[in-house]
Amino acid sequence: MAQARKIIIDTDPGQDDAVAILLALASPELEVLGITAVAGNVPLALTEKNARKVCELACRPDVRVFAGAKRPLVRDLVTAEHVHGKTGLDGPELPEPRMALDGRHAVDFLVETLMAHAPGEITLCTLGPLTNIALALLREPEIAPRVREIVMMGGGFFEGGNVTPAAEFNIYVDPHAADVVFRSGIPIVVMPLDVTHKALTTAVRVAAIRKLGTPVAVATAQMLEFFERFDEQKYGSDGGPLHDPCVIAYLIEPGLFGGRRCNVSVETASELTMGMTVVDWWGVTERPKNALVMRDIDDDGFFALLTARLGRL
Repeated sequence: MAQARKIIIDTDPGQDDAVAILLALASPELEVLGITAVAGNVPLALTEKNARKVCELACRPDVRVFAGAKRPLVRDLVTAEHVHGKTGLDGPELPEPRMALDGRHAVDFLVETLMAHAPGEITLCTLGPLTNIALALLREPEIAPRVREIVMMGGGFFEGGNVTPAAEFNIYVDPHAADVVFRSGIPIVVMPLDVTHKALTTAVRVAAIRKLGTPVAVATAQMLEFFERFDEQKYGSDGGPLHDPCVIAYLIEPGLFGGRRCNVSVETASELTMGMTVVDWWGVTERPKNALVMRDIDDDGFFALLTARLGRL
């Protein structure tokens, strides 16, 4: 078997973030060097705690968790308790974590770890606002050529936004950070709403996870049933979009996804379209192609992978 790919997960758990973390920890193809928490779905005090709860649920208290940015670079923090519940992980009753939070700041960990490894060795998996990544780039620009790639959940183009008509939540919370990242020159793979809205947690799919019968599987089903209620009411769909695990699934089975390289620019000036990811899908500008933007997903294959891997925990 090939050597495991070294990743750092930057996240704001969030039920779908939690499932993404579980998928990564269940996959021998990936080596999780650490989890960096950022304010987003809920404030930082909850996101870092939730990351530790998920590690303990997976029986992986050895994974280091670091607290990062409490607020966006410029704007006030916007959170999403109306989607994720007051804890961010409403649904299951998860115990308070016993594993300690690492004392280093997430940005310090990112910079020090990237500088200590060979160029192209570490992939950044970003599941929330990009504040920590932007702060690390601003502090030490030399990390940019050392990152193998960033695989992110964020943005949307034909699908539009989910928190405003134009903007997806992760980008909207800190558009200035997203702008720094998209201008960094780091290879970027984007999982936008156009993909994640095709990965629906239907009743049949959640039932298949619950049927595994393990504590991890039951907790995951409870998280998904809570999380999907908002989107089912909003979109009238059978289940809700499972956003963040798409990032991890891409690293394991990239053939599940399809897209094209194009330019992505982030709106930071207009309040009307703040946080919009302007994707030049048709190549109508001469702006450089700075991202591989996904549009297609084998959703049945994605859920088959997720269910099989959760069964390992």
